[in-house]
Amino acid sequence: MKKHTLLTLAGLICFCIGTAALAATVTLPSGGIGAVATQAKGSLAGLAQLITAGSYVGGMGFAVGAIAKFKAHKDNPTQEHISKPIALLFVAAALIFLPSVFKSVGGTLYGASGIVAGVSGITSFTS
Repeated sequence: MKKHTLLTLAGLICFCIGTAALAATVTLPSGGIGAVATQAKGSLAGLAQLITAGSYVGGMGFAVGAIAKFKAHKDNPTQEHISKPIALLFVAAALIFLPSVFKSVGGTLYGASGIVAGVSGITSFTS
């Protein structure tokens, strides 16, 4: 019990010291709240690109997994049910088309002129 209390106290002290050190180094932008909003918008654009890249990679991974499960079902239909590869295929399709959904939902919410933390660097297959 005493060891648990000492570890909790040490963690609390480290947390307080780290918070104080971080608060001492943070400076507010000179532009006020507008500069903060601009900086946050830039951070969200990077997050949107990360989600897009992750959805493409995850979709391809689920597609490969679905192909492997389809082969396992073909080799031994009594052991491997067909529902698992079909579910994996639907998840793969959903992840691959997620960036397209971002663009259409953004157009619906913000209109044609609204560009709020948009994903840049994505080109459609038709252009």
